[in-house]
Formats: sequence, C-alpha cells, structure tokens
Amino acid sequence: MDDETEKKEDGAEDIEFIPDEEGIPQELTGKIKKLREELKRCEAERKEYLEGWQRAKADFINFKKDEGKRFEDMARFVTTSIVEEFLPVLDSFDLALQHGVPKEVEKGIMLIRSQFEDVLRKRGIEEIHVKPGDPFDPAKHESVGETKSEHPPGTIADVVQKGYVFRERVMRPVRVRLSKNN
Repeated sequence: MDDETEKKEDGAEDIEFIPDEEGIPQELTGKIKKLREELKRCEAERKEYLEGWQRAKADFINFKKDEGKRFEDMARFVTTSIVEEFLPVLDSFDLALQHGVPKEVEKGIMLIRSQFEDVLRKRGIEEIHVKPGDPFDPAKHESVGETKSEHPPGTIADVVQKGYVFRERVMRPVRVRLSKNN
C-alpha cells in the first residue's frame, strides 16, 4: 500500500478542508458534502444542548437563591409571629413596675425583664427608643391622641406603649401621644 491509499483508508482526507474540488472523484465529493452537512448539524445540536444546559444551570442557581430567600422569609415570619405573642409580657413587666411594687420585687422584675430583652436582642429584636420632644415619624410611631405639653406641637409628648423592630423592620410601632398647642 502506498501513502495515498493509507490516508484514504484511515479517513484523514475525509475531514481535510479542500477549497477546490476539481480533480476529486465524484463519490468523494458527495461524501465530503454529506460530512460537512453532518458536521454543521452536529455543531448546531451541540450549540442547542450547550445553551439548554446553560439555561438550566442558570435556572437552578436562581431557584437556589429564591429558595434561600423563601427560607429566610419564613424564618423571619415565624420569629416575628412568636415574638409578637411575647411583647405583651414585656408590657406587663412595665405595668407592674409603674404601679409601685416593693423594692425586692421590683429588682426581680427588672432582672427578669432585662434577661428577656437580652434573649430578644440576640434574635435581632430591638426596642424603638423615643423620648418626649422627638419628632413624630409615622414609619415608627403610631399616634393615639394629643395632649398639652411643653414640647413643640406635632412632636412626641409621651410614650403610651413601647415599639419594637426586627432587623430594622418595625414589628410594632411605638404608640405615642403628640404634643399640641397650649
């Protein structure tokens, strides 16, 4: 066998690009044309599969992100739901302290309340701190009335009920009375 026959048998010439098809037997020209068409079809199919895989991968990544966000939202919802049920307990501690209890009982109530606040703080729940004279902020405060006070009109005169935030989101607004003209 000569070198030319060997090349034809192993198929090396079948995939070689030949710009000028003159002098090539008709049967090889047809075979080359079929192979080129097959190659184009395979490349188009490969491209289609690659793009499909890339879309599926992107969809999966987005799904994981969305699922993580849904999980965080659910955890936040559960936390706020449970904590909202405990806020009246804090209010009860405050009421007990306002109505004059013996010193030793007051100290115990304050310690328990402080402990309870620490647990909430570790979970991301914080009290919204306001004082008389602060400007009214409807995003954090709820007005329950007006009263005469030494503070400028429209500012907070006094706090009726404490408010709380969970990770900077208001769980319960501070209920306040606003100052009005004397």
